[in-house]
Amino acid sequence: MSLHISAQKGEIATIVLLAGDPLRAQHIAGNMLQDVKLVSSTRNAFYFTGSYKGVPVTVGASGMGCPSIGIYSYELFNEYGVECIIRIGTAGAYADTTKLYDVINTDKAYSESTYAREAFGIEDDHIPHQGIAYDIINKTAEKLNMPVTASNIHSSDVFYRTKKGTPPVAAKNNCVCVEMEAFALFANAQNLGKMAATIVTISDIIPTHESMSADQRQSSLDNMTKLALESVLAIHAKIA
Repeated sequence: MSLHISAQKGEIATIVLLAGDPLRAQHIAGNMLQDVKLVSSTRNAFYFTGSYKGVPVTVGASGMGCPSIGIYSYELFNEYGVECIIRIGTAGAYADTTKLYDVINTDKAYSESTYAREAFGIEDDHIPHQGIAYDIINKTAEKLNMPVTASNIHSSDVFYRTKKGTPPVAAKNNCVCVEMEAFALFANAQNLGKMAATIVTISDIIPTHESMSADQRQSSLDNMTKLALESVLAIHAKIA
């Protein structure tokens, strides 16, 4: 067991999908995996291990923000021998040219966060996806005939802000949307020599205030999840 995950060694698969919301992880496990076992419920951050088309996969909760996913992803990589983490989450679009339910595959995560600097001495304001998962996700989307945009995103530490408009780091670097976790996930993977990707579904259009409901955020992200799980099959074939 690690400090924050109570699974035994061997109960976590080598490829993990991380959702922010534990109920989303539960929804995925209950509806899209077979032979599912709850392997950790510490702090109600549920982790389930099962299989998808015969390939072992774990789905769990990361919580919100760089500090939270930083803890969970580090322990998964470092304590449980996980080789690849794919974050599956939601994001807010900075312009109405991006629509609700659009799926984004993250190229680079830009951030004002101090996470990477304080943890590993990484001074850059951006960290790219790590390993082959990003390319596999793009190729899998093509095979599924699923529209996916490969783009830079903004990983912010701030959800509520008084300053109006797109933050400078996002505007300067063509970030189409904002979320709160990819930067820390990529930093951990870079430091530990692991594989990491982030797929997000647009849940809010910031300038028009369009948004999904809380229930929709939990259960209507199945296209993104299918893309992630189909990508797991190809990743597993490469690393097995």
